Amino acid sequence: MDMSAIAARLGLSESRPVVRKAGELRRLCDVNFDSSVLGIGEVCKAIICLEIAASKFQVIFDRAEAVRMSGMSEKAYIRSFNALQNGLGVKTTLDVRELGIQFGCVRLIPFVQKGLSLYKERFLAALPPSRRASTDFGRPVFTAAAFYLCAKRHKLKVDKLKLIDLCGTSSTEFTTVSTSMADLCFDVFGIAKEKKDPKSIKGNRELLDVLPSKRKHEDDNDSSDESSEDDQDELDLPTHKRRKKMEKQAYNEWKSSVLSSNKQTKPDPAKPRRQAQLNFKKPADITLEVPSAAN
Repeated sequence: MDMSAIAARLGLSESRPVVRKAGELRRLCDVNFDSSVLGIGEVCKAIICLEIAASKFQVIFDRAEAVRMSGMSEKAYIRSFNALQNGLGVKTTLDVRELGIQFGCVRLIPFVQKGLSLYKERFLAALPPSRRASTDFGRPVFTAAAFYLCAKRHKLKVDKLKLIDLCGTSSTEFTTVSTSMADLCFDVFGIAKEKKDPKSIKGNRELLDVLPSKRKHEDDNDSSDESSEDDQDELDLPTHKRRKKMEKQAYNEWKSSVLSSNKQTKPDPAKPRRQAQLNFKKPADITLEVPSAAN
């Protein structure tokens, strides 16, 4: 398939420099090595070259459509992308300053740089000395994940999918790196989750008014401490557990009422029993007429 046709299906037909660069990378692949040995077909090779060129020119690339066109799974596509990128000797870079300007979050630049340096120090300190030399922090996914976590910490809206497309990775890998950064550098990237009182949130006031159990719990201020604690524990339960608990209480009440009624109707064993008389009516005498035999 022609490179321009593939670019048109990926929405890159207007980006002429990207198409020219992708064609150059494709010819370089044909000269340096045989991509079929790596399990990469011609169409997939053209798509990967387009993605590498788009990342070089900072152009948004639709990876989901590219994976669908390549006929591979997402993991196989990423594996082929990394193999072809390493074979060409091309490394995509993602600058923090360019991200700050592109997303309108320039004030996050020093926080991202500080978080990245701190993450590198703590990550390398946790590794054995034999593996520290082979660790590569130059991949764009680290910069994108740090930028996303800093924006989330400072309550700034950043398009996560756009970041994933820019760094050229999968959503699974992006989530893994983000979780690792948040765990190692919680003081820089972490978000403290405080449990707020529902009464202090104005938006939850309607929910409190809808639930009769909560209204009853709020209005009943004269009850004892023990009953109030039991009510609070019951309100803290989820809805389905609270419903099951109510059904169990109703079943226990029904069971106790049935048992109590059985005890009331049960006869006293000390009282002697009297056998009832059986009065069978005698059947009326039935005469059978036997016909006489014929002479």
